[in-house]
Amino acid sequence: MNKTFIPVILAGGKGERFWPLSRLQRPKQFLCLDGSGKSLLQATAERLLNLAGGWQNLLVITSELLAQGVQEQLPLLPMENILVEPVGKDTAPAVTWASLTIQKLYGDDTVAGFFPADHYIGNQVEFDKTIEISIDYARTQNAIVTLGIKPDYPSTGFGYIKQGEQQAPKDDLIIYKVDRFTEKPEQETAQEFITTGQYSWNSGMFIFPVETVLKELTQYAPEILKPLQEKGKQAYLELEKISIDYALMEKTNLAYVIPADFDWDDLGDWNALERLLNNDSNDNIVIGNHISQDTNKSIIHNSEKDEIIMTIGLENVVVVREGNATLVVNKNKTQDIKKALKILQQQQDHQHFL
Repeated sequence: MNKTFIPVILAGGKGERFWPLSRLQRPKQFLCLDGSGKSLLQATAERLLNLAGGWQNLLVITSELLAQGVQEQLPLLPMENILVEPVGKDTAPAVTWASLTIQKLYGDDTVAGFFPADHYIGNQVEFDKTIEISIDYARTQNAIVTLGIKPDYPSTGFGYIKQGEQQAPKDDLIIYKVDRFTEKPEQETAQEFITTGQYSWNSGMFIFPVETVLKELTQYAPEILKPLQEKGKQAYLELEKISIDYALMEKTNLAYVIPADFDWDDLGDWNALERLLNNDSNDNIVIGNHISQDTNKSIIHNSEKDEIIMTIGLENVVVVREGNATLVVNKNKTQDIKKALKILQQQQDHQHFL
């Protein structure tokens, strides 16, 4: 029996809500946000390397625009292990194409894992244990395992997974049948989820035998699977843009969730720095040259060593200075950065700011 585990890093995202630090050719996963000196992509690869058994068993799926950057960031990764999508169509086509590739290269009974490139994860030992238990459960039960995160506050920025029937625990981790997935809820609903104790945050990490998931895709998403089987990545242009949650996970009866207990954050926008880094005495997050007068509960990020940012009388704002662009936004409006960038996209003479 094949015992191979092949982790796949999903590295095609744009990370637009971290603009202007994140740009088209330097998206969030290429950035170092925690002061470690490693980008999020490099930290993700390093985290998975021992589980994979070396660089030869690690895959990265990304876009044509970012493929060269992935090579530069991960010079030990074989070039043939970088799967380059001709156009981004969300996670369902990416997971399907990568699963077909793994089936061809490693065999039907290979267990694959899919991991976003731009997440923060703490506690490597706990992470390894959780993945190893997930691999074993996926392999022995022909299950599609997703990792949930035990929520510690009512976030409206994360998706949620409702835990159904409890399965036999593995070590001190409990496995549940997935009852349902819920997209980002309103504050009141998120609080209700937390109160019940029956929900996990959806981490976007999945582990399954490739043969199992391809059979499920045959039943629930043949419009994605069949073109990719017949044409390979040339089929991308005709595929619907859809997430693996919508295409498969909300439909399959083989979905199980393990609420994990390691530190995790999807670093969705600038506010994530408050969770990632320690605050100073004024509850500010400051990176780079900054002078503050009566500025509180704000995030200041200055990448320009020869420039300074001075703030006076501000509260609950994000100020970012990077190269040829400056961002000033209310902390409650950081989700709207993506909308604002559409204005730049529509203006031909502003394309160089993207």
